[in-house]
Amino acid sequence: MSTESSERAPHAGTGASYASAGVDIEAGDRAVELMKEWVKKTRRPEVLGGLGGFAGLFDASALKKYERPLLASATDGVGTKVDIARRLGVYDTIGHDLVAMVMDDIVVCGAEPLFMTDYICVGKVHPERVAAIVKGIAEGCVLAGCALVGGETAEHPGLLGPDDFDVAGAGTGVVEYENLLGPDRIREGDAVIAMASSGLHSNGYSLVRHVLLERAGMELEQRIDELGRTLGEELLEPTKIYSLDCLSLTSTTEVHAYSHITGGGLAANLARVIPDGLHATVDRSTWAPGAIFDLVGRAGQVERLELEKTLNMGVGMMAIVPQESVDVALATLADRGVESWVAGEITDRGAHTTGAELTGDYAK
Repeated sequence: MSTESSERAPHAGTGASYASAGVDIEAGDRAVELMKEWVKKTRRPEVLGGLGGFAGLFDASALKKYERPLLASATDGVGTKVDIARRLGVYDTIGHDLVAMVMDDIVVCGAEPLFMTDYICVGKVHPERVAAIVKGIAEGCVLAGCALVGGETAEHPGLLGPDDFDVAGAGTGVVEYENLLGPDRIREGDAVIAMASSGLHSNGYSLVRHVLLERAGMELEQRIDELGRTLGEELLEPTKIYSLDCLSLTSTTEVHAYSHITGGGLAANLARVIPDGLHATVDRSTWAPGAIFDLVGRAGQVERLELEKTLNMGVGMMAIVPQESVDVALATLADRGVESWVAGEITDRGAHTTGAELTGDYAK
């Protein structure tokens, strides 16, 4: 975990300096000190060394227990949800979103999350603010079961405003070749199990911000009765992290595939894991999307299909399991506090031109 820097030359009168260009090295060092305690909480036995090095170290000898280990990697960001955090001055939850976006992509193939690195880009380093962001990332890593082994905080004055920032991350996981999940395992007759989202998660915020803040003129501090809290609290609700829930499910019963419902919506993401010749039908009547989805639709007069192409509509992860695994799968998820239900099934592709579709109307 480091801060962008360069060699520091002795003071030379009125000559230009890194500080005069807007980069505060001392503030970066202070941020690193503040974040150390949070990073330590993510430590796994395989992690070597600590903060301050040029690279994070992970003992790969831990992979010897695998016969044919496959490394899975993913990278992502949080998108324009960071603007909500900036406006509200709340920085310690956005890291949960980052970990979810990265590690829940990795677990889709059945991989166990191992470690993650982050990249935080700011217009000006505010040590406490950067530390709060890292705190959220570290807490998210604990929820995903992975280590935070390093990262970078870069100060970009002139390109970003003093309060502007963005976050991104990359993660690595491992799965035994024989346990790799995906389209090859899916069979006709399989059930599609939906896992409830915690809200909007981290996709579609360009549409949400445009509709609610610009067109409807709502304020983030405004309490919305149908949401039961302020708009800002709803929009900043952290993305649910499903990694350990999915790993628990695969260790308990047979799972053929997962689909992480992110950008592009439910049908498009589900279709990514459906093999040629098969089709996933998801019945909208099996659940009622949360109030925030209806609010966005009404406030922006957004058509249902457009909403479904942009937002998760209340489903954050889907599991495809054989029919004989359904009861155990639902019970396992319930024991872990994950709301889940059978939302659809896998059938022959027939005349369908896409791998997945939504049918019916949402429950009220």
